[in-house]
Amino acid sequence: MPELLNDLIHQHAVISPDANALLHKESIFTYSELQTQINHRSQQLLQSGLLSGERVAIYLPKVPESIFAIFATAQCGGVFVPVNPLLKPQQVSYILKDCNVRLLVTSSDRLKLLKDTLKECHDLRSVILIDDGDVADYLLPQVSVTRCSAPLSEKFIAAPPRRIDTDIASILYTSGSTGNPKGVVLSHRNMLTGAHSVASYLNNNANDCLLAVLPFSFDYGLSQLTTAFSVGASVVLMDYLLPRDVIKASARYQVTGLAAVPPLWNQLAELEWPVEAKQSLRYLTNSGGAMPVATTQKLTASLPTTDFYLMYGLTEAFRSTYLPPDQVSIRPESMGKAIPNAEILILREDGSECAPGEPGELVHRGSLVAMGYWNDPVKTAERFKAIPGRHPELPLTEIAVWSGDQVRKDEEGYLYFISRKDEMIKTSGYRVSPTEVEEVLYSSGLIKEVAALGIAHPLLGQAILLVAVQNETITDKDLLMHCQKQLPNFMLPKKILFVDSLPRNQNGKIDRKSLSTVHKDIFQETAS
Repeated sequence: MPELLNDLIHQHAVISPDANALLHKESIFTYSELQTQINHRSQQLLQSGLLSGERVAIYLPKVPESIFAIFATAQCGGVFVPVNPLLKPQQVSYILKDCNVRLLVTSSDRLKLLKDTLKECHDLRSVILIDDGDVADYLLPQVSVTRCSAPLSEKFIAAPPRRIDTDIASILYTSGSTGNPKGVVLSHRNMLTGAHSVASYLNNNANDCLLAVLPFSFDYGLSQLTTAFSVGASVVLMDYLLPRDVIKASARYQVTGLAAVPPLWNQLAELEWPVEAKQSLRYLTNSGGAMPVATTQKLTASLPTTDFYLMYGLTEAFRSTYLPPDQVSIRPESMGKAIPNAEILILREDGSECAPGEPGELVHRGSLVAMGYWNDPVKTAERFKAIPGRHPELPLTEIAVWSGDQVRKDEEGYLYFISRKDEMIKTSGYRVSPTEVEEVLYSSGLIKEVAALGIAHPLLGQAILLVAVQNETITDKDLLMHCQKQLPNFMLPKKILFVDSLPRNQNGKIDRKSLSTVHKDIFQETAS
């Protein structure tokens, strides 16, 4: 059984060396070839002076070199930090500074984008470039440059230091509801437990081919790699431009598993799926937000022989729950029950368990719980803490992760997402879930996407603002009329705005924080 993340590749390079592991455009790497590339990159990292536990940032699009760098870093005892390729230079530099990155793997054109911010990254000492572009004009004198194409030095490099499964493997930066992103620290055990757990309920096997469309800086995107490699399956790397490209790639590569977030599923649900894709797709998965029921129904109608898994996860514990496909038509609004090797509790503020139907905070315990936030003891103590009353006899208590998400369970133990604590709308003395309002709008068929926001109001405390993308030519009166049929008065929007598109954060989710900031004074302006 693999103990470290890099063991996943090594295991299958021995068991099935000629099996396909990685596909990108016209390139194919078998497990044996992938291991060879990882060995080469690992030696480059060591020869660049990387020490055990030092951070390696990977700032690249979805290309094979990203995968080589991720597993090479794990193999030589470092900590890999995937950086979303869509981030702006100042955002990249924040991550490099925050986790004291020692070595950066990137391309010459991306390095050029960072030229004005690299001077702030005082711990950076080495850059490995995947191409031969010129960088002489904008590199700092203390930073050395190595090309991936350069031959290895003949000097002796000692074997990588011994690592154990509780050592740090990666730091993933998650977009918080307030402030700068936080670096979630993951151990080898966290990542392997997650890979094996998900592969078990998705029934993954060596014949699977997963299409990776989500960024590797997003735990859900990174898990497409770890889950596939845990069973000897193959992964197709893809940076898509249009949703239709995802469908074409599914047909071309005979993809069996596809993971996406609700904004992408909303778009894919409106498109035709070719016969080749329908025949190959064994399952779809959703995470990163509640799936609109109307979207689920469209996808299951278009792909009647494909299983659909509705899931819930958080970067601080990878994946927490899933709803089996046979329950999707019965309880499509549910996020299911705990995944294997995890316990999910719904707790009151005092740590006692909620009764069925009673809202409470989702708390996750088990070996998927991350190690905390990098260099942030205050925020770590707020989110990672013991469950009151659990094994008071033990001098060292078990740490669970408190999600900040409001959830309820039904009499059968199925869980239902209500809202983030900090996204709950408080209006006229009522607490309103934005998800509940959005579901009503999606069911109308009149809009493509919508975000329900709680915006400060001089009389109501907060009022509900809807920001929507139209599905056809409609008016705000049409939407309001639909809402009036489905919602009580206190849940009705006070204003509806139509936009061409909704902003996304780095993980592809609707950026509610940005929308709330832009429109924070809209009801004050109306009152004046």
